[in-house]
Amino acid sequence: MTAPSALLIDDLKTRYSEPQRHYHSWDHIEALLGHYHQIVDRLNDPVAVLWALYWHDAIYDPQASDNEDKSADLLNEMAPAELAGTSKQRADAIIRATKQHVIPDTLATEDRADMALFLDIDLSILAAPERVFKAYEDQIRQEYAFVPEPIYVQARNAILKGFLNRDRLYFSDYFHEQWTLQARENLQQSIEILDAKEREHG
Repeated sequence: MTAPSALLIDDLKTRYSEPQRHYHSWDHIEALLGHYHQIVDRLNDPVAVLWALYWHDAIYDPQASDNEDKSADLLNEMAPAELAGTSKQRADAIIRATKQHVIPDTLATEDRADMALFLDIDLSILAAPERVFKAYEDQIRQEYAFVPEPIYVQARNAILKGFLNRDRLYFSDYFHEQWTLQARENLQQSIEILDAKEREHG
């Protein structure tokens, strides 16, 4: 087995169409699929990465802190027996790693390489054209509309600065070379806007 069945895909599309989603929707999955097809020949276990891609945001409640773990649990519940055990385990690990976007040191070299490529494409939006990145920032704000503006601005600013301050935004050499410059420009521009808002809020 290589890809989820049409029945499973239909179930996922229903989940990704939930009203609280503005960025974490099926459009996000389709965008990642485009990147996946560019790197599929570079992957050690393309099946694991594909299943992780489909399920990594299957559970998404902006007010919860365990979406990634629940999404991984859902994959384990829904994945058919035909999906090889090792691929399912790798997909599970990839999904859980999206919580902090950090690669565990304990992984085998080939698994680390696959996870690096997946985590990179999951952050591909950071290197999108400026207009697309701004739309993404607006969509994230919509998903957290329940958070008061001063609190959101402070929290979002901290998240973006955390990414900008990393030695490397992208783990793989492949995407590091392609995306880093644009991603850092986008992050810097958003941080400047958020810094200004923080000053306004006092």
